Amino acid sequence: MKKKVSRTILTLGMAASMALAGCSESKETTVQSSGEEGASSDEQVVLTFWDENAGPQRTPIYEELFKKFEEEHPNIDVEYVGLPKKSAKQKFDAAIAADDMPDVAGVQTSWLPEFQVREALLPLDSYFEGWNDKDNINKAAVNFNKQIVLDNKLYGIPYTQNLDILWYRADWFKEAGVEPPETWDEFFSAVEKMTDNANNRYGFSIRGGDGGSFQLQRMMYAYSGIDHYFDENGESTLDDPKHVEFSEKYLGLYNKFTPQSDITNGYKEMVAAFDTGVAAMIQHNIGSYGEHSKAMQPEQYAALPLPKTDDGKYIAEGGNTIGFSIFKTTEHPEEAWELVSFLSSQESQSFWNQSTGQIPTHAGVLEEQWVKDAQHIQTAFEVLEDANMSFYDPAFYLPDYRSILDNIVDPGTQEVLSGKTTVKEFLTKWADAMEESKQKYDKQFGK
Repeated sequence: MKKKVSRTILTLGMAASMALAGCSESKETTVQSSGEEGASSDEQVVLTFWDENAGPQRTPIYEELFKKFEEEHPNIDVEYVGLPKKSAKQKFDAAIAADDMPDVAGVQTSWLPEFQVREALLPLDSYFEGWNDKDNINKAAVNFNKQIVLDNKLYGIPYTQNLDILWYRADWFKEAGVEPPETWDEFFSAVEKMTDNANNRYGFSIRGGDGGSFQLQRMMYAYSGIDHYFDENGESTLDDPKHVEFSEKYLGLYNKFTPQSDITNGYKEMVAAFDTGVAAMIQHNIGSYGEHSKAMQPEQYAALPLPKTDDGKYIAEGGNTIGFSIFKTTEHPEEAWELVSFLSSQESQSFWNQSTGQIPTHAGVLEEQWVKDAQHIQTAFEVLEDANMSFYDPAFYLPDYRSILDNIVDPGTQEVLSGKTTVKEFLTKWADAMEESKQKYDKQFGK
């Protein structure tokens, strides 16, 4: 069991146990930035950067960062390619298969083991060890990225962290005289109380479509208090009776206290339900702050921790950061590292994370005033510093971990919502897939 850490340690190496970054979707975008000609006699270098979660909120952030980078490095141009989250993994898979990869990219932690097995990434250990800023980067997050790959090398520099929470309409709750939920019973009760079908207002919105598997998994473990993904016999805990109990309650809210359209909700649709006044609550992470802050006034919404377990524990998913990686096919590894180190610096991390509302991995940024003033980030610290807080680590190291979520769990959730299968059958299928994957992995790699 991994216990919480103090704020003092957090500022030096915050535990790498936070949820996946906020998710937005858009069409693929390519922006060719061109640096001004400088006095350097070096040959002009063009680096291609792939953003795995592009959108109208985040693309401009990178454009601003690359503009500054090129001003400081006039011999390097950056070509930005923005990939919509829904299709990003498929784009990377195709690029790896064709041996035609970008120089640098944002890479989700859960992709690192598979990409390492496919020999797609450049080890960054020597670059990182020679970097003056290395001691300021979350040590636990860096170590986690090493631990989940077979050769224990560093393939991604984490630059942002997250935590799953509840977002709720504080103004609606106040008007209705309903207290924000602190327990799971209070959560389910509040969903019912805040539903007003006559006025097309619902207590909650479920992410029933693309990417919903991540949120369902995190809520199940937060409810059950289980802090291990497999037991000592290699059996998955996904279909534990407590997870069946939770999922029956949670998915049972659908089309009674949630919109009927939730069955196809991706991130964009779920957030829109909250931001446009259709849903009183959603479960996501602090990374959707950027969208909420543009749609509402500060007094209208707020963040809440996911409720504690019945015995008073907070449980969060471990290892969920996003990092920058260099792909092995780059012809300019030194310049690629210049870009990665620039994007991972205090100034860049501060700009990126403040704009998106997420938690930086750089210790210096954690001391900045905007972090101290952000209600949603302080809510995350409240959870992380709780004496009864611990983490569970998903099986990110399994090369097909992500494909199981995408191809079995997301469609399976929709089958439950549509009444085509039961929660127990769904969770058993999910658990069996993970167990089979683990058995193959253990056999192949001698674990």
